Amino acid sequence: MTDPQTLGDEELLRLTRAGDEQAFTVLYRRHQGPVYRFALQMSGSESVADDVTQEVFLALMREFSQFDSSRGSLAPYLYGVARNQVRRHLERGKFQVPLEEDGDEALSFEPIVAPGDPLGDLTLREGLLALRQAILTLPLHYREVVALCDLEEMSYEEAARSLGCAVGTIRSRLHRAHALLVQKLRESNEISSEVSPNSRRCFK
Repeated sequence: MTDPQTLGDEELLRLTRAGDEQAFTVLYRRHQGPVYRFALQMSGSESVADDVTQEVFLALMREFSQFDSSRGSLAPYLYGVARNQVRRHLERGKFQVPLEEDGDEALSFEPIVAPGDPLGDLTLREGLLALRQAILTLPLHYREVVALCDLEEMSYEEAARSLGCAVGTIRSRLHRAHALLVQKLRESNEISSEVSPNSRRCFK
């Protein structure tokens, strides 16, 4: 008997359509983490990220026909559904909130520091928290490309499929988003350095 873990997404979807619950479980476990991280970075809210993740996979179960494998892999499609769900939540008034440090594990932003270097660890953590908060202040169309291309490491082509736009649009938005982030981080560093001299090291 074939182990579902070894199957590709398209075959797992075929089995799921035929009523194979184990195939759907494998699909869910394979993609749940990235979808949740994307929704969390987009909204800044764990509750919104939980809701969005659930809605994405419920939509996948209800609307199998909406996914066309000839247009790309499953991951960009799921991110596209998640993006639309996040926007609906924000439009309903569930606005983003600052990410706390307790959410580090969920976002896979863990810094690499030398053992026995608590000052370096603290400095990097302060910098990463500032980065997350800066991303949350970006307009949604810039936040989307940063979350997909920088955080989830999707190609421009996959991000374009997720967002339903041209590759050139992804490139230009990402370029502008990076410029805005640099500006925001510099401003944040100037303010925080007045309180904590150590934070001055984060973005040099």
